[in-house]
Formats: sequence, C-alpha cells, structure tokens
Amino acid sequence: MTTILHSEDQLLRARVALASEVERGSAVLSSRVVEAFLNVPRHPFVPVFYREESGVHRPWRDDEVWLREVYADRVLVTEVDGVHAEDADPEGVSGPATSSSTLPSLMADMLDTLDVRPGHRVLEIGTGTGYNAALLCHLAGAAHVTTVDRTEQLVATARTRLREAGFEPTVVQADGADGYPAAAPYDRIIATCAVRRIPRAWLDQCAPGGLIVAPVGGAVARLTKLPDGRAVGRFLHRPVGFMPLRDGTDAARKGPEPQANSRATEVDSQVLDDPGFAFWADLHLGPTVVREGHTLRDDADGSTAHGQGRTVALGGPRDLWRTVEAAHRTWLDRNRPRREWCTVEAGPEGQFVGYTAPDGTRSRWDL
Repeated sequence: MTTILHSEDQLLRARVALASEVERGSAVLSSRVVEAFLNVPRHPFVPVFYREESGVHRPWRDDEVWLREVYADRVLVTEVDGVHAEDADPEGVSGPATSSSTLPSLMADMLDTLDVRPGHRVLEIGTGTGYNAALLCHLAGAAHVTTVDRTEQLVATARTRLREAGFEPTVVQADGADGYPAAAPYDRIIATCAVRRIPRAWLDQCAPGGLIVAPVGGAVARLTKLPDGRAVGRFLHRPVGFMPLRDGTDAARKGPEPQANSRATEVDSQVLDDPGFAFWADLHLGPTVVREGHTLRDDADGSTAHGQGRTVALGGPRDLWRTVEAAHRTWLDRNRPRREWCTVEAGPEGQFVGYTAPDGTRSRWDL
C-alpha cells in the first residue's frame, strides 16, 4: 500500500523501524505483538494529522518528513475540537485535541497486557483512527473484534480504512460506556480512553476469566473477571494520559471559582508534576475531585484550590490542598509507593484501589 511519495520498500523499512523501537522499549513484549506491528501499517490510518505550532494545530499531509513522523513512537493528534485533520483549513485549528493515534509503545504494552489470542472475542472502546483495531484484528482475527466510538465521522472513516487495509471487524457508532451488548460476552475488553471508574456495562459484558485493560485514574489497570461478577487486578507501571471517555452528554466543565483566600503550603505545587505522586494524590482526593495540573475542583461542594509554587489559592468550603499535603507526607513516609504495587477491584459493591505496606498496613480508596 504505497503513498504518493513513498515506495513499498520505504514503507516496509518504516514498519520494521517502528516495531524495533517498540520492542526495545519493553523487556516483556510477546513476539506476537511485535509481529503485529511489523505486519499492520500505521500510515493508512493517519494520512493527515495535526502538528502544533504556537498554540495552533495545523494539518500535516504526505511529504518526505511525514513518513518518519507517522512511524515514530509518538502520539498523532487527528481531531481538534471535533474537526478532523483531513477537513481542517490549512491555516489550522485552535482548541483541545479530541482524538488521536496513541503512542505506539503504549499501545504495545496494553496489547501485550491484554494477552489476545486467536479466536478471542474482543471489544475495543474508542475506535479512533482504527489502527489499534487493526492490530487487534491481526491478533484475534477480524471476525472476533468489535470496536465502538461515539463520533459518526470517526467510525465511518475507520471502517473504510480498516476494510482497505484488509480487515473487516464490527465497527459501531455507540456510547462506549455502554459497551456493545449485541456481541457480548467478550474474552477481552480494551479501552483507549480514560475513565474514573470501570463502567458497569464492561463488567457485565466481560466473560468470567476474561480481561479488561483500561486507563483508570492516570494509570492502565488490568483486571480479571471473577465468577462472582467482580473484576480484580493491578496497574501497569507506566503513567498515561488518555483523552476521557465521552458519552454524548458532555457538558463544558466550569472553571474554578474566583479564589477568596490564599496561604503558604508545605509542599511546592510542582510535586503534582511527578506522575508517581500525582497518582497517589488523586487516590486521596477522592472520586468527586477533578484535578487539572495544579488546579483542584470538587464538583460536590464547589471547593477549589490552585497551587502556584509555595502558595495555594483557595475557594469554597474546604481546603482541598490539605489533602495534597497529607498525601505527600504519607507517600514519603511509605517510601514512595508505586502505582503497580496497588490493587484495583470493581464490582457491584463498589470500586476500590488498595495498597498494603510491607508492615501489613492496608489502605483503601474509593474510585
């Protein structure tokens, strides 16, 4: 499958280079996952993507440098504020990224964690470009793969590109939070979008003994479905940043209210730039608090906090930053626990993250 400027030989060398880079970045990848990256081309799924220049996203099409970018271990933004890269004005688009092709090395880690085998029934939440669905087709067989996304254009475009690449999975426009009950149960469920909690539909549609791999709270969780309906597991070691699952009812989030008070803080706000501590802090902040960088907002009571170095500006009835300070003390006292040392459980009774210290002390937080 050539492009205007590139021969089959060039494209093959690019795929080999990407597969080699992905393999070098992990000591645990199975040969089947590496083989998938060798055999499934990325470029048909990202013929145009954005590159950001001074806050403006400009579409980038086929040229001599384009191929190197496509087959680099990089995230490629393909939609900004609902505007697909192929439809964008050459002058560019401003706004938040709303769809992308995931970092290939992260895709490889998640696929390896998912342990897909031929004949497994697979559900993917978040079709996006279709590239990850193509890799799943190579691993499980296209007849066993279902992929859903809520955006009509993304679904239609991905379906076409998958077919042109030789794959015909079931591609459905649907709310990802609902899964796709028509083809359930699934042996494997993978999400390429972030969730705060595992949606109940995913638990219900996963077969006993099946696996769910999804970004939860800034880390990728791998859960095994148990016969009693619960799913339990742990987190992968690497920090991640995925776009959130959108359900079609998204409302624009309110920005922080004007800050009424400020005070000195015992921890510099930059501690939240450490992915290890940020994961720990988010657990302590609780399920109603949204964190964006150094800014916290509790949707339940309207409390806000914005850290700026050694000063924090506060609003609302609660001092949210006290929780960050307390979490930082316990994180250091317990020798900086890592996310992969934590357990995760999701079931009818609730969803929790747990940590057991070497001395047997146990902690548990609601998701």
